[in-house]
Amino acid sequence: MTLDSMPGSSGYLDLHPERKMFYFKNPYILRLTVVAGIGGLLFGYDTGVISGALLYIKDDFEAVKDSSFLQETIVSMAIVGAIIGAAAGGWINDAYGRKKATLLADIIFTLGAIVMAAAPDPYVLILGRLLVGLGVGVASVTAPVYIAEASPSEIRGGLVSTNVLMITGGQFLSYLVNLGFTEVPGTWRWMLGVSGVPAVIQFSLMLCLPESPRWLFMKDDKETAIAVMSKIYNLSRLEDEIDYLASQAEEEHHKKKDVSYWNVFKVKEIRLAFLAGAGLQAFQQFTGINTVMYYSPTIVQMAGFQSNQLALLLSLIVAAMNAAGTVLGIYLIDHFGRRKLALSSLSGVIVSLLILSAAFFVQSSGSTSVFYGWLAVIGLALYIGFFAPGMGPVPWTVNSEIYPEAYRGICGGMSATVNWISNLIVAQTFLSVAESIGTGATFLIIAVVAVIAFVFVILFLPETKGLTFEEVERIWKERAWGSSGSNTQSLLEQGDES
Repeated sequence: MTLDSMPGSSGYLDLHPERKMFYFKNPYILRLTVVAGIGGLLFGYDTGVISGALLYIKDDFEAVKDSSFLQETIVSMAIVGAIIGAAAGGWINDAYGRKKATLLADIIFTLGAIVMAAAPDPYVLILGRLLVGLGVGVASVTAPVYIAEASPSEIRGGLVSTNVLMITGGQFLSYLVNLGFTEVPGTWRWMLGVSGVPAVIQFSLMLCLPESPRWLFMKDDKETAIAVMSKIYNLSRLEDEIDYLASQAEEEHHKKKDVSYWNVFKVKEIRLAFLAGAGLQAFQQFTGINTVMYYSPTIVQMAGFQSNQLALLLSLIVAAMNAAGTVLGIYLIDHFGRRKLALSSLSGVIVSLLILSAAFFVQSSGSTSVFYGWLAVIGLALYIGFFAPGMGPVPWTVNSEIYPEAYRGICGGMSATVNWISNLIVAQTFLSVAESIGTGATFLIIAVVAVIAFVFVILFLPETKGLTFEEVERIWKERAWGSSGSNTQSLLEQGDES
């Protein structure tokens, strides 16, 4: 089979552009994507709901109201759980499959939601946040990989980005729920407890869905894998996909014998791929996105809008822009490309952060003009408008496709762990840093980080739009060893040389 005729290769794509629309209309593919994407909804809901709930938790618990550290801990304990969940999630995915990993995440998340809703004090609430984080961490690794492995390469970027749409949709839903429960007794308990409902729904639906066909091939369950693929591909494409996947599975079996966490750093091409993937995940957080999503109501209040309800309403608009921007990203990521989209996104993010910084600097100088409060809100909205289509979906899409099959679970888990550790650092320090040096200076620092991220993308991220997993692997071999080396040396044969 030549490269041009390889399923999902760039040549194949150019010859058959109409296939994209065919696969997007396949109800089986859409069902797999949407159900797996509920994991993203859980991720997004938890990210957004705590920002509103925190306003009312402070009213119920005096200790929380008096301590920025305790507020940051309530927010960030879910991230601590997510770090552990993501680190373990890669191994769980490889050992037990994407489906069982999803079911486990749903059980843990539901348990955490119940504990949070019933919490008698801030410390039990923190325990519930830890459990919810464990579930979110496992889901954050599993959902993108499951969707990517069940997707034709022509539309893989768009479908994996659908998971990011579910994340932003979950954030938007959380603000709606927050707004809906503002006048209900037990306000924050309802806000946090309702989060268990999507987990129960996903658990029920996931029982009826299959395992990833690529994982099934790796486990020698070819009959089941073919049955799944027959519902994804038309007959003319199915035979090529089966032959190609079977040959790749055999090759991966040989590699799997030598798979270890150490090889991620020892083998040069995997190290380069992990650097790009983990770097993107780190910069996604250090450029401030979850600072905005966790603390947007608080930031709105810092801008001079003191009403809880108004802060939540303005934050709802920000979350709506986040979801709308992600919809745009789903289209652009397979048309514009991952690299260009990330660079365009970061350019707008830098400008938006400078606007935010300027607004808070002027306000801190003693200005009482409401104009600067609105300028800060506009800066927030612009930030989301630029971030959501690019730096929102690109890191998750890239990390679902840049690693060899044998390392996809391990590296996906490790890069997600980097994301959550970065998330933790930002969430645990933002309020304290803002109180120490000022909100304007804090956003200026984030803008500088965004500039560094722009340079990082230029230097380390190749374009992977429309490529098969194996073509992407070849890119890293060529970067590591040159074009001649990539054709003659296998992935692990060069480990000792690096």
